[in-house]
Amino acid sequence: MRRHHRGQFMKNLTQKPAKSPDTPHAEQSALPLFQMSNSIQQMIDGIRIQNGNSSDIVVRELMIGENPGVPIAVVYIESLVQVDLVNNFIIRSLLDIEFKIDDMVEEENGASLINDRFIQKVFSLGSVKYCEDWDDMIDKLLLGSTLVMIEGSSKVIQIVTTGGEFRSITESQTESVVRGPKEGFVESMNVNVSLLRRRIHSSELRVETRTVGSKSQTNLAVIYMSGIAEKEIVEEVHRRLDQIQIDAVFDSTYIEELIQDEAFTIFPTVYATERPDTSAVRLMEGRVIIIVDGSPFVLIVPTIFAHFFHSAADYSDRFDIAIFLRLLRYVSFLVLLLGPSLYIAMTTYHYQLIPSALLYNLVSQRENVPFPAVVEAIILELIFELLREAGVRMPRVVGQAANIVGGLVLGQAAVQAGIVSPLLTIVIAISGTASFAIPTYSMAIAGRLFRFGFILLAAAFGLYGIVLGLIALLAHMNSLRSFGIPYMTPFSPFVLDQQRDSILRFPFSLMKHHPKAVSGEYTTVSHAAKENKQEVQNDQNKKGS
Repeated sequence: MRRHHRGQFMKNLTQKPAKSPDTPHAEQSALPLFQMSNSIQQMIDGIRIQNGNSSDIVVRELMIGENPGVPIAVVYIESLVQVDLVNNFIIRSLLDIEFKIDDMVEEENGASLINDRFIQKVFSLGSVKYCEDWDDMIDKLLLGSTLVMIEGSSKVIQIVTTGGEFRSITESQTESVVRGPKEGFVESMNVNVSLLRRRIHSSELRVETRTVGSKSQTNLAVIYMSGIAEKEIVEEVHRRLDQIQIDAVFDSTYIEELIQDEAFTIFPTVYATERPDTSAVRLMEGRVIIIVDGSPFVLIVPTIFAHFFHSAADYSDRFDIAIFLRLLRYVSFLVLLLGPSLYIAMTTYHYQLIPSALLYNLVSQRENVPFPAVVEAIILELIFELLREAGVRMPRVVGQAANIVGGLVLGQAAVQAGIVSPLLTIVIAISGTASFAIPTYSMAIAGRLFRFGFILLAAAFGLYGIVLGLIALLAHMNSLRSFGIPYMTPFSPFVLDQQRDSILRFPFSLMKHHPKAVSGEYTTVSHAAKENKQEVQNDQNKKGS
């Protein structure tokens, strides 16, 4: 009986696979190759054909054992793996096998036994397991795993050897601070997760990974604190991620647009940051972090309006300094939003509110200006935005200098040419500078866009238009939700406990409890999530009955 099994296994080893035709229709005739097989040559042909014979797919064929030996194939994509790991811990381990292959060949399931022994005694890397099916095998190969195949067995071992070059940890470029940690997220999801784990050494930190994008198969991690984050919020995050149907995801912005609440608004309802310390603070508040592989910006949900005026430096400086800087940011946002519009309203409709001495100077300045104030403001705003965008696109060595020189030269030339008045130039410069005081780029962009709307309202209706615009803006902001959480929390609805870390930042001795921004007196999930939960409960009741 043992001789029969040995003969059958040897027959599988010595049987030659059919040659693939070299005709244009070879790919169509090779379609049956796209399935798990006992022949490693058939598997290799299927992998190569499905990936278009890509040159970076490396196949290393080995022979272990004697009389006649067992063929083994190691397959990986050179650009996605750590080649040193493959050479030192996989190929070398296979060549240095100590247990006797020949004795196992005589068993009935010799190839499967050899596979099991490989996992148990040969490969010393962390994650080693079998592929579930052909599609799973291809997915793992494209994600940077190494495949190990043995002749006579349809089981394929996949070993995580993901590597490749990526940017080292550097300081955040968009959220720099004077005092505090200097680390920033990078494009590697695993590195970003490790930056959070280094700050929160708790067994309650949950990391749940998944893939998005039917073609790109981008890795994504959902991170939250068990016991602090609301289960409904976590379930809502997963529900919205499950509904994503897109071919490829290359940045966290894709996810941000696809999971945000269905509301047309310029205000950001998902917080994006590249600072690990800010993310750790939000985790301890019960927020959920979404890390997308390939993006240095992580997403934080749910978020509120006040978060966009908080800086990482607020928790590194003394509380009194942090309070002053926060108040300064809120004032800067109002200056950004209303500065030019107030100038237009007062010089066009309400000039009686301007002191007489200033009014005489203003009249003399505008005497030779051929445009109304609203046209002046729009011209200067567009020039300022053009300089800002040009500074971003220019090389860093010359970008800042070009902004300063361009602003001085264009501003002075415009005043001397009589196109704009000097006072309006000062107002536009101050409002533009105020936008840089806002810590988050997305909120600054929102303020700059709304500023144009207030300019038009001021030109049409004066101060009355500005007041009506503010009322409409506040009503719109109160209607917004971020994963069911009111956007204006803790101001509307008013939550007294959360005032300790909203506009003000109380001393740490007075902030001993987790804020209730995710749980409390108001709804935390959308109506769609409630309906989904109700359907699940109804199905369970039907099964129980």
